[in-house]
Amino acid sequence: MIELISTIPVQNELGEGIIWDNQRQRLWWTDIDNCRLYRYDPITENLEQWSTPERLCCFAPVAGQDYLVAAFESGFAFYDPLTGSLDWIKKIESDNPGTRLNDGRTDRQGRMWAGTMVENSDLALYRGSLYCLDNKLVVRKTIGELLITNSLCWSPDSKRMYHCDTPRQKINCYPFEALSGEIGDRELLVNTEKICYPDGSIVDAQGYLWNAQWGGSKVVRYAPDGSINLEISIPVSQPTCAAFGGPNLDLLFITTARQGLSEEALRGQSQAGDVFVYKTDYRGLVESAFIRS
Repeated sequence: MIELISTIPVQNELGEGIIWDNQRQRLWWTDIDNCRLYRYDPITENLEQWSTPERLCCFAPVAGQDYLVAAFESGFAFYDPLTGSLDWIKKIESDNPGTRLNDGRTDRQGRMWAGTMVENSDLALYRGSLYCLDNKLVVRKTIGELLITNSLCWSPDSKRMYHCDTPRQKINCYPFEALSGEIGDRELLVNTEKICYPDGSIVDAQGYLWNAQWGGSKVVRYAPDGSINLEISIPVSQPTCAAFGGPNLDLLFITTARQGLSEEALRGQSQAGDVFVYKTDYRGLVESAFIRS
């Protein structure tokens, strides 16, 4: 049902933010720590890469445009990697130097969401939040008191939003009002195992959630009720994010990281930081572009 068919040997320090651009039939992802952006054609196996002006954490295509909406470490911007053009929309938490932006995604109505994470070791002082950049380029804060925001995605009908605060090892769901973008009260979906920290997530066409589990060497598929449907063992310890793509949206792409691994650990995980490609019997959903009104 699921077969590893190839690996993209990029040795990312912190591969993240992977998305499938269905219009261009290309795969995009970022190596946050090395300030690199990648674009990959799975048919020709052509790999392009660009240096980014600061750490790029997540992003999305902009509808009808050639540039991206990007969540850099310090804020939201429109960014064209081909020309280097950078147009800042809003700096985030400039008064909170212990945080940076991290995981994010567009909802199915074309709004961009991204949250901050705590990098400073003083967790008692610094906290992050989840932000929504709407179609009129207005930024609002939604969920607060976060340590590492991750797993942001939506059910196929947009009635549920999924999100986690990684160190707390819980994936939560929230009632979601698609028209307004308002979220309801938090409900617990999943408690992960002791050594498994929930990182990036994606929802497939059946409404099941796929979560990359940092430290757990696996990606887990959860049913909408939170029960485990299946697990994919990854040959490295730190999978970070997943995306469905390819012409039939049946390829599962998984980014991984080398960050924090000792030399001894890396000798046993020579593919840490690479992107793994699996052929599956499942199908993903077309990711929404950011809609600028």
